[in-house]
Amino acid sequence: MLKISAFSKLSRVSVKTLRYYDELGLLKPALVDKHNGYRYYTAQQLLTVKRIVAFKEQGFTLEQIMPLLQEDVPPALVKTSLIAKQAELLQTIEEAQRQLHEIGQRLSHVHGADDHDAEFTVSVKKVEPQLSASIRDVVPRANLCLMLDELARHVRSHGENDSRSLTVLWHDCSGEEDLVDLEVAIPVSKEIPGSGRTRIGLLPELKMAASLVHRCDPYGSSCPAAAELAAWIGSNGYVPSDEQPIREIYLTSDKDLYGNMRLAEVLVPVEHAARHV
Repeated sequence: MLKISAFSKLSRVSVKTLRYYDELGLLKPALVDKHNGYRYYTAQQLLTVKRIVAFKEQGFTLEQIMPLLQEDVPPALVKTSLIAKQAELLQTIEEAQRQLHEIGQRLSHVHGADDHDAEFTVSVKKVEPQLSASIRDVVPRANLCLMLDELARHVRSHGENDSRSLTVLWHDCSGEEDLVDLEVAIPVSKEIPGSGRTRIGLLPELKMAASLVHRCDPYGSSCPAAAELAAWIGSNGYVPSDEQPIREIYLTSDKDLYGNMRLAEVLVPVEHAARHV
């Protein structure tokens, strides 16, 4: 007979763990002294410990191991348990691979954001029309996030990717009590059903727009980039056009947002100043 301390050293399983196995009924001592409560084990029980360790290494829980240690365990039960564990592990691997793929995508987005740091310059570009789902309303500025969430849920419910770049069209920001006339839009790959508030259609093209990619707090009260872009427009022979509203495109999706700042592009429709002379 081996005292629990000696058995622990031989089996390389802690005394605390052996006592826990005893409580579970997984590995009962061969003898318990009635007078002092000392636990004693036999050398043959080392094989049981090795089997427990092997099953644990294969991913089995203690509850799953218990029936597999019975002397008369049917081979069919062993086979069923192994097949079930195999399926469970394959599912775990698949989920881990999905998570790794997601992390890889986020890393590429972070690297891409770093690359943009050196490219915060103004350019003039043409913006092609884009099939989009959109919601327009006159709301407090703070409700922007609620509108974006409502729109994302709608496109997602129709099988569309709600992580595509979000666009905010600022139709009128001169309302009273911080009310703004704004429209939020998400590109869609095909025509999907609209709703009472959600419209599906083309965002009009911008024949000429001044563009500035920058970092901003999308829910802040003001955007410094807008003032910077306005100054550039006035200094470079352009004037803002009233034909289309200013657009702000969020290039960083919500799931890729760390902190409050995200990469965004401001688009101000412009015309050559000479036309207004």
